[in-house]
Amino acid sequence: MGKGDYQIDYVPAPRITEADKTNDRKSLQRALDRRLYLLLYSDSNAAPSGKPVWHFPEKVYDSEETLRKCAESALASVLGDLSHTYFVGNAPMGHMVIQQMENVPEPFKRFFFKSQVIDTNKFNIRKCKDFVWVTKDELLEYFPEQAEFFKKMIIS
Repeated sequence: MGKGDYQIDYVPAPRITEADKTNDRKSLQRALDRRLYLLLYSDSNAAPSGKPVWHFPEKVYDSEETLRKCAESALASVLGDLSHTYFVGNAPMGHMVIQQMENVPEPFKRFFFKSQVIDTNKFNIRKCKDFVWVTKDELLEYFPEQAEFFKKMIIS
C-alpha cells in the first residue's frame, strides 16, 4: 500500500434488529426502514370515564403564542428536553373534532403536529403508564375507529 492508502473493514449494521425479532415496541431500534410514532397509555382529555387510553402526546391549549408552541409543550412534558426533536413546519398536519361525550361537555378540536427524532435512540418517557413506538400499520391497531383518518393524515 502506498502512503495514505488504508483499508476499512466496514460491516453494515443489520436492518433487522433484536428489537424487531422480539417486537419490542418500547425501542426506537426497530423497523429502521420506517417511521415510528410515539403513543402514550395514560389519561387523555377525551378518554371515556377518565380511564387510561392510548393517545399521542397531548396538551390542552393554554394561551401559548402559537399552536406549534402548544405542541412543543405537550411533547416536552413527556420527553423533557426537546434538543433531539425537530418540528416539521409551523402548521398542524391535521385535526379532528372530538364530539360531546359523558366526560367532555363541549366539542373540541385536536390538532396533530409532525415532529422527528434526531440523533438519539433513547428517551426517558414519563408522565404515562406505558408507551410504544409504532409503525403506521401498527398505529392503526391502537385506533381502529380512526383508522381512515390516520391513513389519510399519515402519508408515509
